[in-house]
Amino acid sequence: MLYAATTPQQKRQHLREILTPGAARQFPGAFTPLSAPLIQEKGFDGVYVSGAVIANELGLPDIGLTTLTEVAQRAGQIARMTDLPTLVDADTGFGEPMNVARTIHELESAGLANCHIEDQVNPKRCGHLDGKSTVDAETAAQRIRSAAQARRDEDFLIMARTDVRAAEGLNAAIERAKALVAAGADAIFPRR
Repeated sequence: MLYAATTPQQKRQHLREILTPGAARQFPGAFTPLSAPLIQEKGFDGVYVSGAVIANELGLPDIGLTTLTEVAQRAGQIARMTDLPTLVDADTGFGEPMNVARTIHELESAGLANCHIEDQVNPKRCGHLDGKSTVDAETAAQRIRSAAQARRDEDFLIMARTDVRAAEGLNAAIERAKALVAAGADAIFPRR
């Protein structure tokens, strides 16, 4: 397979169809364009492109040093190799609200089905590391509002990732998730 037969729009619609309450979906990580068809062959539901993997492939630590261009290019290369919807880690959206809007445009143009944007301060830390700091609730919500308003394809799914639980506990994470949904998030990715 040189390229997927399914259009980005079809992938986005399919993703929304399979995300039903109570359904667990598996999106294994693809680290190269060649790994995406293997994930599809094994019957998984989608493909995940990790920000940490992209950073590490570039010889960088996952602390916010990758650029939108690097992430969109690599994620797009992976997405075009599979008929499955591809989710990409868009870190903090690569800047202020207007940068978050541009991030959504670039990821849509690259053929992604959705992305997650996190509520960490910038520069960020890998979600698996200790010592993460999050922005205030309004800044996190503004990132998500900017993303939701910027999408040109209503089926492009905006996922909000919150890391607030590590510092402030479960109740704070629940309140943050509710605020992010109110700001326009289609899905929540809570981190410990």
